[in-house]
Amino acid sequence: MIEKMKALVREKDTCVLATVSSGKPHCSLMSYIADPECREIFMVTHPLTRKFKNLQENPCVSLLIDTREEDRSRALGQKKALTISGTFQKVDPSRKKALRDQFLARHPQLKELVDDPEAILFAIRVQSFQLLEGVRDAYFAEAE
Repeated sequence: MIEKMKALVREKDTCVLATVSSGKPHCSLMSYIADPECREIFMVTHPLTRKFKNLQENPCVSLLIDTREEDRSRALGQKKALTISGTFQKVDPSRKKALRDQFLARHPQLKELVDDPEAILFAIRVQSFQLLEGVRDAYFAEAE
């Protein structure tokens, strides 16, 4: 089942990032890339955003990746929603150039953001996956 979960991560490139600061939740729609093993998910943001301030205060996050766009015509019971629990991490400077290039290859429309000298490329270290298929079938897996 974990391979099915990772396949959804690889197939998609947009998620909802949920952060919390001072007990207040905040959600952001984010473009992402993942490493081949889906152990890390990479995103780009500006340091003055609420999400980044939240990440610095509380590194625990949740991501939601789902199939609602392609499943618009399907019944609710056929949609998939993958919740990922993870931890915010800074990216080692030696990896930034390669990751930046990979990010732009997947998201060329974000070139202006990625090229901004203030922009921050960061990682979410995956701890667990929970896949909901339809309204009844749920599967949980710890990250490998």
